[in-house]
Amino acid sequence: MDKTIPPHHVRIKRAYEPPAAEDGARILIDRLWPRGVKKEALALTEWTKALAPSTELRQWFNHDPALWDEFRRRYAAELRAQRPAFDALRERARHGVVTLVYSAHDETVNNAVAMRGFLLQRGGLDG
Repeated sequence: MDKTIPPHHVRIKRAYEPPAAEDGARILIDRLWPRGVKKEALALTEWTKALAPSTELRQWFNHDPALWDEFRRRYAAELRAQRPAFDALRERARHGVVTLVYSAHDETVNNAVAMRGFLLQRGGLDG
């Protein structure tokens, strides 16, 4: 069975952007609720805190591009400890569109970008 996920099945979107019909399942993958955003405005399918970086990792990283590679390595290690939640997200993405919702200001160096990479990588966290 093919375990790859089509790239168009995994999207990322800031919590401050309006939801769209093409978002599919909207999953918040931050540990903290986005500031100033009402629950209804996010139109989430679920909030999966288990897939968010730990508070310690988030604070250590502080969205510093120089720490990006090490952040991704540490984040993958944390996700391995949450394998059932990660595998469930992979399975969902195999069968339809998922949008990883995040609140970071940096649109290129954040946990949603890392998560999308892990999901699309052949072998997931071990690839």
